[in-house]
Amino acid sequence: MTQPFRNGSSYESVHWKGLGLQLLEDRIEVSCPEPLHALSSAVHPGGFSQTDRIVNWKVPLTYQCGDPVSDLVRQCKEWGCDPQRTVGLITAAKLTHASVVEVQGDKFNLLCCTTAGTRNAARAGLPRHTYPAYTPGTINTIILIDGQMTDSAMVNAVITATEAKTAALQQLGIVEKASGEPATGTTTDAVVIGVSQRLSWNAVHAYAGAATSIGCKIGEAVYASIHEATRTQQED
Repeated sequence: MTQPFRNGSSYESVHWKGLGLQLLEDRIEVSCPEPLHALSSAVHPGGFSQTDRIVNWKVPLTYQCGDPVSDLVRQCKEWGCDPQRTVGLITAAKLTHASVVEVQGDKFNLLCCTTAGTRNAARAGLPRHTYPAYTPGTINTIILIDGQMTDSAMVNAVITATEAKTAALQQLGIVEKASGEPATGTTTDAVVIGVSQRLSWNAVHAYAGAATSIGCKIGEAVYASIHEATRTQQED
């Protein structure tokens, strides 16, 4: 567990050759050594996609665009990223306080990077005022796996990651302001699961619940990164 951008601008994976993260003026950019099979709730493109670049774009708290997809596509072009192969996230959290966790597992390697802003912390399951437009705040979690997973296991990984996120927030005592109840996340959280599907692993993970080796490590990595990024977000 580390926060590499508090004193630097780049991070190279310890276990996955060619995988790097870079802090630029207005974004964290993840460069992948090969195309990844991705599943995400990202602003762009969302769902399943093929990607070799993931961008976490920082916007001001006043950002209230009604068309964030078009904004991200335009930004990708300005950055020299192919919008068709880039997964784009939006955050208002401190990029410098992103937390990175790496794990070597049973027939996989894993890197998790989280940025966390909790001004809009919320508890799912309670009634509230809803709105269609995107607003920043956001816990963005990027989970990159050098290994093989089925599509259903990737969906399972989203569930496990979400449970770990909620556990970390509750451990930290983060609450929804309106109700005072423990928060389960924020109103605009996003997650990306990117998998290399490298055949040389010769092992396909079909499940990713907490009882599986890969699910357990996903949960541990997400918990640790969200705990660190959230706990330190008010620090300089």
